[in-house]
Amino acid sequence: MDRLTIEEVRLTPVLVADPPLLNTQGLHQPYTPRLVVEVRTAGGHSGVGETYGDTKYLAPARKLAERLPGRSVRDVNALLAMAGELPVSGTGLSDSVDVGGLRGVQTAEKLRLSVASAFEVACLDALGHALGEPVHALLGGRVRDTVEYAAYLFYRHARHPDDAGEPDDWGDALDAPGVVAQARLLAERYGFRSFKLKGGVLPPDEEVAAVRALAAEFPGSPLRLDPNGAWTVATSLRVADELRDVLEYLEDPTSGTEAMAAVAAETRVPLATNMCVTTRGEIPEAFTRGAVQVVLSDHHYWGGLRRTLELAAVCRTFGVGLAMHSNTHLGISLAAMTQVASVVPDLHHTCDTHYPWQSEDVLTARVPLASGRVRVSDAPGLGVALDRDALARLHRRWREDDGTHRDRDDAAAMRRLVPGWDAPAVPRW
Repeated sequence: MDRLTIEEVRLTPVLVADPPLLNTQGLHQPYTPRLVVEVRTAGGHSGVGETYGDTKYLAPARKLAERLPGRSVRDVNALLAMAGELPVSGTGLSDSVDVGGLRGVQTAEKLRLSVASAFEVACLDALGHALGEPVHALLGGRVRDTVEYAAYLFYRHARHPDDAGEPDDWGDALDAPGVVAQARLLAERYGFRSFKLKGGVLPPDEEVAAVRALAAEFPGSPLRLDPNGAWTVATSLRVADELRDVLEYLEDPTSGTEAMAAVAAETRVPLATNMCVTTRGEIPEAFTRGAVQVVLSDHHYWGGLRRTLELAAVCRTFGVGLAMHSNTHLGISLAAMTQVASVVPDLHHTCDTHYPWQSEDVLTARVPLASGRVRVSDAPGLGVALDRDALARLHRRWREDDGTHRDRDDAAAMRRLVPGWDAPAVPRW
């Protein structure tokens, strides 16, 4: 048997501690689900990947895992083809259903690609170990030695309702001074030099005040605001005008390509998105209408690292800027994000990452983040190693959970704080 033939695939769902971060949909739960994928080859080489761990991702992931033994880790094209055939019955998704939310439109295709992404990363990691090459070499070679990330700022509470979850020392941030204090702490601990505020939580004028306070505290630093589609076109234009001198870009101020195009037509502030361009089918309308000037790529959405490079090429063709989106993730995903970001020639903006908010990981050592940057590893594969004890501990938490946290539900978490609360319809303002 060829040493690159897959002999075993292991899936480990975990629950990872998450702070009480606020967004327009509600509040992060005390624990968030992630799925760790491992492949092992006949030559004894292992690779790891990571993706969403919500229940609807697990059944397709198990189906794909059953089909991989006997195939080569080189055969990523076949992997993506198999993923396209995965059944998603019982997920509540069809090929045309729009369920909205912070991840943009969710369809069966996007769910399949999110599953496939973890397997693709795991295969590339294993191949890198087998060949003694870093993943970036398998993708064409890095064009930068470090990848810069932005501080991801959130309105947040000091503790979860009922003191659930794991304690941290960040405190609350419920107004402009709190946001600035949080930014200072992130800059001190990690050296961040650009800042993004998750908006759509407070009335727009209060979020404008927070961005203004950040501009005063960090003069010249790139600033971004992301209300996740919570505003009308009129509100989006007003905020863009008020912050035109300090914003690097305004991310998804309003929902949908048509509304984004209406905003883009009336402002010079660049508009970014991780909501209205998350699949290939959404590209033509958004680009030809000039609805977005920056796309936040996400290898989970797009089906892996190679698909991310395809997206980058399309953006380059249309003159659209490129950055990188983040959702709650572990160090495996950060390592994968860094490897692919190091290869993209035209990465116009610093990347997003939630990693500083994650106090737990499944790696033997956290991915180092200093001066706002992650150094691109030249070690074989992703350059990370699993901590088996940590993985087992977080999986045990998942097994013992009563189902409350196995699916991310920000509205349910918010109801623990505000009984009867439900995610508001957008636009909110």
